[in-house]
Amino acid sequence: MTNTKRSVAGTAPRPHLGTRALNRATLDRQLLLRPARISAAAAVEHLVGLQAQNVKPPYYALAARLDGFAPEALSRLMADREVVRIVTMRSTIHTHTADDCLTLRPLVQPARDRELTNFRKGLAGVDLHRLAALARDLVETEPRTMKQLREALLQEWPDADPQALAVAARCRLPLVQVTPRGLWGQSGQVSLTTAERWLGRPTGPAATPDEIVLRYLAAFGPASVRDMQTWAGLTRLRDAFERLRPRLVTFRDEGGVELFDLPDAPRPDPDTPAPPRFLPEFDNLLLSHADRTRVVPPEHRGRSWQGNIAYCTLLVDGFLAGLWRLEEHALVIEPFGPLSKAQRDEVTAEGERMLRTMHPETPYDIRFGAVRR
Repeated sequence: MTNTKRSVAGTAPRPHLGTRALNRATLDRQLLLRPARISAAAAVEHLVGLQAQNVKPPYYALAARLDGFAPEALSRLMADREVVRIVTMRSTIHTHTADDCLTLRPLVQPARDRELTNFRKGLAGVDLHRLAALARDLVETEPRTMKQLREALLQEWPDADPQALAVAARCRLPLVQVTPRGLWGQSGQVSLTTAERWLGRPTGPAATPDEIVLRYLAAFGPASVRDMQTWAGLTRLRDAFERLRPRLVTFRDEGGVELFDLPDAPRPDPDTPAPPRFLPEFDNLLLSHADRTRVVPPEHRGRSWQGNIAYCTLLVDGFLAGLWRLEEHALVIEPFGPLSKAQRDEVTAEGERMLRTMHPETPYDIRFGAVRR
């Protein structure tokens, strides 16, 4: 639902979206208003990937979004090389479909090249073209750990910083993590090869900025240019939005910022019920906008992180409302404020659903911890 605000006298009303309207629209695009009846592969594609610094978050992310999801579904896709783990947006590891891996990585390659300027001191005297060629030969001969890659590259450049050499290889090449890393219920150290070798086909052509703007809006909109730049880790996307402007609709948020959207995308009534959801650490819902108040109330800003540690988060009425964790025999919920009996009952029911999905063979109690101030 939208309303309008008049600007200066004589101008047309400007469509306006309040915080709750943005919240409900984003939750709908993120498949979080109601469990979606689509496949895991279709969800990963629609969401333009799942942030995946750790192995488990993509599984919990889909458990919160899909009807009938089982962890084995995503694990099977990974084993069959239909999805992969690779560094893309924001220089972070994402789980992407094979097709997106091969087209998104070239799109963000300029950002990965710029990232290397932070390591130029440790790469003094290193020919980056030769480094990329040597690293490609190494990992395509057999998958290598980062330690093995560092040691091999140090033989060529003994005076360089070892960590900088490994980062340079990761930035210059589309390196994917090979299985069993990433499979549900299995363990494995991070071993890398190129996307081309793992998937058996070349990368590219790169997705165009215009294509990705449309996909971003479908999964995260309505959104500003800065919102998308935050999600992608790219700059200078204004031109793509301007090219697309005739195909888009625009709004203003409560601060007057221009928001773009697809004309036919869902924008539910702000009073649409939003059931509780248990999200993993690093969920893209909380990380993919410059202005995160559509999901994170200002008073809770920064509460899902401590230092370099991210916590699993709880949504109540569509907004960040607490943290959760699994202990040996319990799901422990720590709300940021008092919950009504009805809210506690809804959170408990959603917790039971999550546990049945993710841990059907393991009995867990559900406990509410003290309100986390």
